[in-house]
Amino acid sequence: MKLSVPFVQLPVQFDHGRLLEEIRALDPSSWMEHPQKFPGNFALPLISVDGDPLSDAIAGPMRPTPNLQRCPYLTQVLHRIGAVWGRTRLMKLSGGAEVTPHADISYYWRQRARVHVPIVTTPGVRFLCGDREVNMAAGECWIFDTWRRHNVINNQARARIHLVADTVGGPGFWPLVSAGRVPGIAQPAWRARPVAPGGAEPVLRYESVNLPTVMTPWEVREHVNFLLGDAVAHAQLPGAQRICSRFIRDWHALWSRYGEAREGWPHYRAVLDRFGQELRDYTDRIALRNGAVFLNAMTLIVLRVALADRPLPARGDEYRTALAAS
Repeated sequence: MKLSVPFVQLPVQFDHGRLLEEIRALDPSSWMEHPQKFPGNFALPLISVDGDPLSDAIAGPMRPTPNLQRCPYLTQVLHRIGAVWGRTRLMKLSGGAEVTPHADISYYWRQRARVHVPIVTTPGVRFLCGDREVNMAAGECWIFDTWRRHNVINNQARARIHLVADTVGGPGFWPLVSAGRVPGIAQPAWRARPVAPGGAEPVLRYESVNLPTVMTPWEVREHVNFLLGDAVAHAQLPGAQRICSRFIRDWHALWSRYGEAREGWPHYRAVLDRFGQELRDYTDRIALRNGAVFLNAMTLIVLRVALADRPLPARGDEYRTALAAS
């Protein structure tokens, strides 16, 4: 999700010692390698599609895995943040490892904030986003602008472990964000309130719908205009605007006729394929302000998602897009 600032610290402080006790009690074999085999990157799913402890997918109903059900305080943490939860994992970065620079430009992360709660960390772990850098201390709660270039460097010997949870938000979440602290801006009275373990067993809310069957014309227009507005000035941009305008008009006309009805799908597919081909022919040099390629972003946010007639890749991190070469 694109934010107006690189980092926001939410005004809650969790008991990282209790969180560490819970994750140490989990079966070590639950940790999985990163799908793209990035060295030193591991994950343990807590909320996944259908609650599958081996799933890394981002399309489908999100439900708790058995590992989350073994972690009452971690569940309390998620409940206190007050969100509807999508894919949620423990993320481990081994000593000396790195999360390489990238921007999250897929449909899923375009609309979701990514929450970080450090559980095991050291002052030397560097989290970089845009032109800012922070060290997230154990038990703190942060969100950051996933649309910007970002990476993490663990130049210490000890592994770093964070709770990393994706969400579209919720009634308790956005007030926390509004009351958050932005690094570099003086907020003398600001403080994070401790959240002690205990209390009634919380009930979490989970995503059940996270991809469209047929993307509405209003959502199509929002995504397309967002990408055009984020594009760096280029000679191909006026042509891209004309191609996009025609696509939006044609898609709206089809929606008015068919809505999500399957009889309209072949017509949607024809319009979508023509749009993709025109973009490939005429807009291959346009870049976005975050360093990503306009065509790649349009592919991941609109072309692959606007019509549910083709399966998506099974692994979510196939959508983590490296930045274009300078």
